[in-house]
Amino acid sequence: MDTETSPATSENEDGDWEPLFDGQTTSGWHTYGKTTAGEAWKAEDGTLYLDPKAAEGSRGDIVTDEEYDDFHLKLDWKVAQNGNSGIIFYVKEDPAKYQNTYNSGLEMQVLDNEGHPDAKIEKHRAGDLYDLVTGIPENVKPAGEWNQAEIISKDGRLKLIQNGTQVVDTMLWDDNWKAMIAGSKFADMPDWGTFKSGKIALQDHGDEVWYRNIMIKEL
Repeated sequence: MDTETSPATSENEDGDWEPLFDGQTTSGWHTYGKTTAGEAWKAEDGTLYLDPKAAEGSRGDIVTDEEYDDFHLKLDWKVAQNGNSGIIFYVKEDPAKYQNTYNSGLEMQVLDNEGHPDAKIEKHRAGDLYDLVTGIPENVKPAGEWNQAEIISKDGRLKLIQNGTQVVDTMLWDDNWKAMIAGSKFADMPDWGTFKSGKIALQDHGDEVWYRNIMIKEL
């Protein structure tokens, strides 16, 4: 697998970077199935922070107000010790049909590999395309340290970049993709992994997580 950094982050790009987080408010985001972001998600010190101790009714994944098809997403994340979250994309916001963001969207895993039990499962570690493709090499930083994640999806080719190194490179929507889904935990979700546009979500998995410098470029 090609792990060079520069071509992966620069090829086939047009358009301008657009911030998805202003550093001060949750503007541009809302809790999945609702109209505003729940109070569990706080804009603090230039970060979007999930407070898992917040009232249950204010919890839940947040999604972008807009949908995206071909895009390059870039952000920084860190989790507390033993923490779990995820960056979910191509989310089809239809709560009556899809109860959760992960019932339609693909996920780049956010995890404390040293402390969270999910790390014992292949394809469930930080930087993996969750339950489908193992990220190689493994280069996540320890809990409490910032990691940079990039997701590039263009013309059916998906690349995941973690801390400047490409860790996943796969094609979407072809026969091999369908076979991967059939062998995954998503096999019984008929629409999963089929959408070519959708919203981007940050997952509330019940653990403290921080995101910052969230920006997107439409390709």
